[in-house]
Amino acid sequence: MTAPALRHTYRWDLDKTYLRTEFDTLGSLIRTAFEKPADKRAVPGAPALMRALVAAGAGAHRICILSGSPRQLSRVVAAKLALDGVTADELVLKPNLSNALRGRFRALRDQVGYKLPALLESRIGAAAPGETLFGDDAESDALTYCLYADLLAGRVTQRELGRVLDAANAYPDVRARTLDLAARVPGGDAVQRILIHLEGRSPTAPFEHYGARVVPVFNYFQAALVLYQDRHLDAGAVLGIAREMLASGEHSLDTLANSLQDLIRRGRLGIKTALALGEESMPLGSSLAELAPQSEIARTFTARVRALGALPAAPPAADAPLLDYPALVAADVARRRDAKRSRDAKRSRDAKRSRRQDPDHR
Repeated sequence: MTAPALRHTYRWDLDKTYLRTEFDTLGSLIRTAFEKPADKRAVPGAPALMRALVAAGAGAHRICILSGSPRQLSRVVAAKLALDGVTADELVLKPNLSNALRGRFRALRDQVGYKLPALLESRIGAAAPGETLFGDDAESDALTYCLYADLLAGRVTQRELGRVLDAANAYPDVRARTLDLAARVPGGDAVQRILIHLEGRSPTAPFEHYGARVVPVFNYFQAALVLYQDRHLDAGAVLGIAREMLASGEHSLDTLANSLQDLIRRGRLGIKTALALGEESMPLGSSLAELAPQSEIARTFTARVRALGALPAAPPAADAPLLDYPALVAADVARRRDAKRSRDAKRSRDAKRSRRQDPDHR
């Protein structure tokens, strides 16, 4: 039997996008490294969303995971995905140990120099007509993903890409490899949507300059709503994701309804789309007592949408402004450097304070 032609690729980051990973301190980083698969926690709704996307494709959708986690965690990550009922077509983790042994310490935190060539190489291996990318606000996912999207679409030239890699302080071999991959990758306006999970609860305003293609979301119910609007999921799948999030105990019907209203108020979801969700999932003519729990959820959401009244329509995903990537990458590198200096200074102050408070300290 012939496998169906590849229609869409869903690219996921892992830490703080799919998994709740803590690596802000040395202690949390060590704990994360030694966690067993069952100890790792997925972000509520992420496994359900990934399973729904695979099911919707009937074999024509591809799941690719690209993470900055060290390669030594590959087996643990694969086992965790299996526990969640998820199978990734591709799992790429970062060669942190190799970089450290080679003295390439900049590469340990570099995002553009690691993720961009990995994205290009993955697409060369299997180019789908469309792509949807998932990231988070802990790193530079929105910037890297937009660069990748515009590179595929021909909006970033080889010369400008070279300037971007220079701004990112990429190692010479990484620079050469990335330029080579960019010259060979199948092009096209393939990236349709970029969803950024606000694990750090970042404000949404800083993401607006990326255009409507990038949608920051506070949870995966919001992501599912956007993908329903983009016709990747049906109403049943969206409400199934909502039910799994409710079952996690971290969300209530009110918080999900608030999330729905937030997405509409930000102009990221059209009211007609939100009303269609309720109409498609709630059988007509049923009394409330006869409704399945899923339809009760739909009824609540529909009431919340109608309470908003008239609001602007959601902008098209094709709205993608031309960005000054060399300047953006340089600013991101400076921000990361300053943040590291601030963290190091805080650790030094905390250590000195701890020594002064230690009665055994001389």
